[in-house]
Amino acid sequence: MFNKNREQLGTAHRWVVKIGSAMITNQGQGLDNFSIDAWVAQMAELHQLGRELLLVTSGAVAEGMKRLGWRQRPTALADLQAAAAVGQMGLAQAWESAFERHGIQTAQVLLTHEDAADRQRYLNIRNTLRTLLRLRVVPVINENDTVAFEEIRFGDNDTLGALVTNLVEAELYVILTDQQGLYDKNPREFPNARLISEGRAGDATLETMVGGGAGALGSGGMLTKLHAASRAARSGAFTLLAWGREPEVLRRVAAGDALGTLLRPNQSPVAARKQWLAVQLQVRGRLHLDAGAVRALRTAGKSLLPVGVTAIEGKFARGDLAVCLDPSGVEVARGLVNYDTEQALLLIGKTTHRIEELIGPVDDPELIHRDNLVVT
Repeated sequence: MFNKNREQLGTAHRWVVKIGSAMITNQGQGLDNFSIDAWVAQMAELHQLGRELLLVTSGAVAEGMKRLGWRQRPTALADLQAAAAVGQMGLAQAWESAFERHGIQTAQVLLTHEDAADRQRYLNIRNTLRTLLRLRVVPVINENDTVAFEEIRFGDNDTLGALVTNLVEAELYVILTDQQGLYDKNPREFPNARLISEGRAGDATLETMVGGGAGALGSGGMLTKLHAASRAARSGAFTLLAWGREPEVLRRVAAGDALGTLLRPNQSPVAARKQWLAVQLQVRGRLHLDAGAVRALRTAGKSLLPVGVTAIEGKFARGDLAVCLDPSGVEVARGLVNYDTEQALLLIGKTTHRIEELIGPVDDPELIHRDNLVVT
């Protein structure tokens, strides 16, 4: 199975490649143009072989810090946005120049989570990216840090890359990082740490092996990368975590070499609308379910009825996103609610025939209809 999965990577037609700040800026010493040229040369070969490529690039804030002479990553939002604005100029220029030397056009795409949270804008982004691929243009994608604020940020480009993977239904999501891959324990502290060659995206046992921490330049650690792999798997994509400075890393991935950690999807691709639901980060409410409701969602594909809800947290309006938690507090699903908080509080634990008695006539007896719900 291992060799078969690795060989499958070489046949992947559509790739999303994410490169982190530590790789691109050589640990804060300005843009590493030598490495950028090397990665682009490899992507150009894949492009010439007919592969479709999307590049998710970090580094705007780090490059801005270098240009502004700042030694430490700022914490104030305005300073971060200013650094991003300054650094984005050099970052875009570096990628454009490198690809241009190979006769490949690029397009800059800056996104915030607000763009993805709105269904129409989400579809517009997808159509734009697919059109660029059809035109043989390489989209260079980054979070729009100059306008994003905490509530609407993806928070890290690992998550953004997973969203892009879902958007375009890429077969392969490559995350180039400053480690060889996922280890069973921190290799910086334990010399006997073992590299995990392959695993399943969404496997909770893998998450117990890693901690947080992204260094001074980045915003996502290995745990974030595992969560991103789980998101990417919703559209059926494989995720590969590999060391960005591995010689010929992308060529070797395409050749099926055993590099890094391969995280395979564990489920069939989720329908496009439910992919959109799954990637939403702006959760407005938390619905606690009893065991019967959990079984109905997980195994029977049912809608969520008020009778199966035991408690509610948060404040939401009709159409907002809520997560569904099992009795132990683990998320099992998420979806768009049909009632606001006040109505939902009146209905929890009640059967559907009592809804009209409690809040008046309604069109939708379900708290969340199965068409607006995705099991996680």
